[in-house]
Amino acid sequence: MLHVLLHMARDDQPFTSERIAEMLGTNAAVVRRTMAGLRKAGMVSSERGPQGGWRLACDLRQVTLLDVHQAVGGPTLFTIGPDRNDANCAVARVVNDALADSLQQAEALLLSRLGAVTLADLARQFDAQCRLRDTRHPDPHKPSR
Repeated sequence: MLHVLLHMARDDQPFTSERIAEMLGTNAAVVRRTMAGLRKAGMVSSERGPQGGWRLACDLRQVTLLDVHQAVGGPTLFTIGPDRNDANCAVARVVNDALADSLQQAEALLLSRLGAVTLADLARQFDAQCRLRDTRHPDPHKPSR
């Protein structure tokens, strides 16, 4: 969804669920479910009808990667974890304790880093990449300055 939000920041036109689905290689129903979380968090708005679609509704400087994760990703950051919850097995307890501690530390670090990066930071990097690409590979269809 970060991909979509950054494109929305550069385009004043609404994005249909179908257009977003094509960008992400998924289907429009998945997009609508995911975008609903972003709408609930105040990051996007939507309008129905032939000219409708999804629009950015937030200040990119105020939204972090953590905010986006919480809006669409939910509480789970990692899909790995304790293998078995067998309290009678000493090996399972030792392995689970080691994994839990490591995952807790990794999650704290990741959440901290996600909270430190705003969408505006990414938009600036995206714009810089576009400028660099345009310098290296100018568009022959664009008029020269």
